[in-house]
Amino acid sequence: MNENMHIVPNILLSDGNSIPQVGLGVLRVDKVSMHDVVESALSLGYRHIDAAAGYNNENELGEVLCATGFNTGELRENLWVTTKVRDSQQGYDNTLKAFDSQLADLCLNYVDMYMIHWPTPFNWRSAETWKAFVKLKEEGRVRSLGVCNFMPSDLQRLYDEVGQWPQVNQIELHPSWQQSNVVDFCKKHNIAIEAYSPLARGRDLNIGDGVLETIAKNHDVTCAQVILRWHIEHGYIIIPKSVSENRQRENINVFGFSLKDDEIRAIDDLNTNERMGHDPATFSYA
Repeated sequence: MNENMHIVPNILLSDGNSIPQVGLGVLRVDKVSMHDVVESALSLGYRHIDAAAGYNNENELGEVLCATGFNTGELRENLWVTTKVRDSQQGYDNTLKAFDSQLADLCLNYVDMYMIHWPTPFNWRSAETWKAFVKLKEEGRVRSLGVCNFMPSDLQRLYDEVGQWPQVNQIELHPSWQQSNVVDFCKKHNIAIEAYSPLARGRDLNIGDGVLETIAKNHDVTCAQVILRWHIEHGYIIIPKSVSENRQRENINVFGFSLKDDEIRAIDDLNTNERMGHDPATFSYA
């Protein structure tokens, strides 16, 4: 094994599939950089890539997967690829058509997880979209089904209409925006939590009046690694995004230490209920 590769544990989902706990997000990875960014992540041991139609770079990601051989055979079997339907393409027929195009762009025969990107409660189509998801799973072209940015009311509405809970809810989550109401609801219904913007795009590295720095010094790691380890300790799946190989290495190298209970509580106490991103009640990722 490459000495630079890191082994990442898996999280068991409610459908029996297992997802690597750390993934690479490719939001805002430009088309020119995609090959180098993904290739470096794969060489470091990343086996989970989080994509979306709305990121407008699935074709470039597919080219990398083909070029590296991760689109087929044993390499493909050991790689988890998530993508998301574009909000403007929700609905039963639209979703099926969109998925065909996305799968072709990604150069894959199946994806490991397909997700509703935003709930758009003001233009609710999640139930019909979900029915298309179920069809795709029955056909073997999708393995697990998930949602992003769903609040408890959205999750309950989806369940009331289709009789199923998603395997994963991907939400903005970091020390200053912990969304305990969403986390608690998901735990109650065996929905795994996946955190995007786990470092609040770097903002949370500077909170806490020295709390993070003290913990980092105790373990001889960086503040970023402390926050990512805090996510791991809580059982969250995390998808930090970085185009830098050194940062990718730092982000995945969080399994050689553990936080003490009082350190976890100290980071828990940093919550200020300040989001970085959009409000799911009003936002649509067209």
